[in-house]
Amino acid sequence: MEQGTVEQEPRALTRTPAHAGSAVPQSIVPRQLARPQRHSVRGQVLAALREALVGGELAPGEVYSAPALAERYGVSATPVREAMQQLAGEGAVEVVPNRGFRVCEHSSRDLAELAEVRAMLEVPAIIRLARALPPERWEELRPLADAGVSAAAHGDRVGYAEADRAFHHALISLTGNRRLTQVSDDLLRGTQWPAGGSRLRTAELLADASEHTALLDALIAQEHGVAERIAREHLSAARHPH
Repeated sequence: MEQGTVEQEPRALTRTPAHAGSAVPQSIVPRQLARPQRHSVRGQVLAALREALVGGELAPGEVYSAPALAERYGVSATPVREAMQQLAGEGAVEVVPNRGFRVCEHSSRDLAELAEVRAMLEVPAIIRLARALPPERWEELRPLADAGVSAAAHGDRVGYAEADRAFHHALISLTGNRRLTQVSDDLLRGTQWPAGGSRLRTAELLADASEHTALLDALIAQEHGVAERIAREHLSAARHPH
């Protein structure tokens, strides 16, 4: 890019199937939003790529080149490469020399191991918080739980993934431990990457979302034993959109 220019805003993808073997979709629709500042482009591309991964538009096992993805989003290849390098660090993709980035294929065992680590970290934190916080603090998380239920009811996997992350981030943030919150965020995101091409049905999304509501109900009622059981079952199930 020439000095002094501003990167164009990433374009949104339509969810129409592309031809087999093609890395570029058949239809691209530009978003009608305010033009972003140059520094925000990488972040927008990263967010768009994460949505495409969770939503299945970038398929496990497929290789995507930075130039092809740049054309898809209407930006230069540089912010795409930077975003994909970050996703590689998160375990979502892997670098394929001279070709681009392959979307990683995560197994059920991968997800189960991530869920186990989450349970080891988050359940004790929730138990400690349950004994320390008044009911009104838990009620503050109700809108986040409701947002997850709404997204799940509409079968919106991407929307539910965002709501799921927001709920757990807010919950663990109550510990005041920034490192624990960051580790929790990273582990949860890892459970949301594609795994073996499987997709949760709407009923399964709703079951996951309802556990957020049930957990809050138990915490507000100060039923600590019930809250621990729900938290342990929720985190151990590894039943997240992938």
